[in-house]
Formats: sequence, C-alpha cells, structure tokens
Amino acid sequence: MVLGEGTTSIKKAKKNVDPPPKNLPFSALVVDDDPLIRQIHSVILNSVGFKVEVAENGKEAVDLFSAGANFHIVFIDMEMPIMNGIEATKELRAMGVKCKIVGVTSRDSEIDKEVFMFAGLDVCYTKPLAVTMILPLMEELLNS
Repeated sequence: MVLGEGTTSIKKAKKNVDPPPKNLPFSALVVDDDPLIRQIHSVILNSVGFKVEVAENGKEAVDLFSAGANFHIVFIDMEMPIMNGIEATKELRAMGVKCKIVGVTSRDSEIDKEVFMFAGLDVCYTKPLAVTMILPLMEELLNS
C-alpha cells in the first residue's frame, strides 16, 4: 500500500526514467464523475501508451468487469455519485479482480486516503495524475 500526494509520495517516483515505448499493450480504465478529470487522465495515459476506457462512476466500472472487460490498471476517484470509489473497489476485489487499482482523490487527508486504501487499492494519489506517478506503475506492470 502506498499513499501519495501530488507529485510527491511516500514511494517516490524515479527521476529521469525514460517513458516506455508507446506500443505496449496496456489498458486502463479511468473512473471519475468529472468529465474534465476523465479527459486529463485519459490524455496523460494515452501519452505514455495506454489504451484507455472511461466510466462515470463506480457502478459503471463494476458493470464493465461483470460484463467481462479486463484492464491492466484502474484509476478510480474516491467521491462519485451512484457508487463511490470505496464501494466500487471493495466490489471489484470481492469479484476477484486482480488488476492494479489506483485511487485518485482531491482529498488531502491521510485518514481519508487510508480508508480508501483499506478498500483494496494498490496505491492512492491526490488529483490530478501526472506522468511521474504513472511511469513507476508502468514499470511494475512491465515487470509482472
């Protein structure tokens, strides 16, 4: 479990890491109720080679996996209508989803992040995502 805030985190992003080739077959699901955040995160993920799908809330994410969709990584907001990120993460883990799930939140409270982490996240960052946060995650995917 790793808690992160902005571009700094307990688990520091490696400096001067070359981005992986853009032809990697990685897929990501971005789950956020804010269309601007979905777009920003999608652009960032596309820029480093991810194929990206989006969902507007946790229920949509759960429904995608229930329908047989698979992703290498999920970036999920904490606070959303219909089904929030905590509920969705718990549901995904209960369904046996093993992919990396990354929480993203606008909350700075370490307690809030810990509650989110406890739901089954692999890491939690403060919005917005940055390439420096994603590259170490890609490196983990490459090595797994």
